[in-house]
Amino acid sequence: MRFPVQPLLESMPVLFDGNRAPRVPASHRLQRGEGKLKAIFVTIFLVTAVYCAFKLLPPYIAEYQLSDKMNEQARFAIATRSTETMVRETIWKTVQDLDIPVKQEDIKVVVNMQVVKISVDYTVPVDLLFYHLDLHFSPSSENKSLT
Repeated sequence: MRFPVQPLLESMPVLFDGNRAPRVPASHRLQRGEGKLKAIFVTIFLVTAVYCAFKLLPPYIAEYQLSDKMNEQARFAIATRSTETMVRETIWKTVQDLDIPVKQEDIKVVVNMQVVKISVDYTVPVDLLFYHLDLHFSPSSENKSLT
């Protein structure tokens, strides 16, 4: 019965020296470091991608949380008979908790018996080591009364 020879041994010539382990020729030993440059570039790319994600994801997550809070306030403001000032204060507290660069005057709120509209317009500066980026966000929410 014959056993298959390992693929590594098939691809390179092996010299047998009596009872000792097989020797690999010197020409094959010199090729061991050929993948190091590619590994360095892949590592640099991965580190750069993680750094960019670390800098860019927090503003998007904060915008999503602010938008969610605005939708919640728009839905319940008519039912709770909240005033514009009350809605603006609630959104302002959320903005402060999320560290979003917004002034209180930038929060636009319209509340009446038929509709509630909330909107905020702001820009977040992101400084990557090699590039400066301004992310512009305009979350808004509107809810109409059923009556």
